[in-house]
Amino acid sequence: MSTRERILDAAAEVLRAQGVAQTTTKQIARAAGCSEALLYKHFHDKEEILLHVLRERMPAFPTTAAPGEGTVAENLTATAHQALRFYRDAFPMFASLLAQPTLMTAARESLAKYGAGPQLPIAQLADYLRAEQRLGRVRAGADAEAAAALLMGACFQQGFLRYFQQDGDFAPGAAADLVAGLLLLLNC
Repeated sequence: MSTRERILDAAAEVLRAQGVAQTTTKQIARAAGCSEALLYKHFHDKEEILLHVLRERMPAFPTTAAPGEGTVAENLTATAHQALRFYRDAFPMFASLLAQPTLMTAARESLAKYGAGPQLPIAQLADYLRAEQRLGRVRAGADAEAAAALLMGACFQQGFLRYFQQDGDFAPGAAADLVAGLLLLLNC
């Protein structure tokens, strides 16, 4: 593993544990097993490290299933399960971004450059639901965008609550419970 990779791994752990405000480059260097001078050979400052951590070390966001495969309920439940874990694990990073306007601006610009951002999961899920509508597996009049926003919003809220309460993992049926109400709206 390269020094850069070790630094990013260490930074992700320290940032998750302490948040941006409490994290220093000295702590990151110590956790990575290198000097601060070596850290600065790879990154200009703590903000640049955070941006790279956000881009390269965030938990993977769930991908939606292929339309027509499995059942809509199974696919939405799997997506919700992954989203719950993503939001819980990523929340410390989100909070760090929100707390620092310059970092938020840099992250926004970086994400836009790569066609990414917090709107993407809702858009992808809405696209999936519209494809299922075309296949007749979701009611034709259902609002795919609203349904996607409802599910992702609920997952975000539950992820935040788990992080805030330091409550650990979700109950086994948490994702299915979130999806059950949505299925009524979609008439699947």
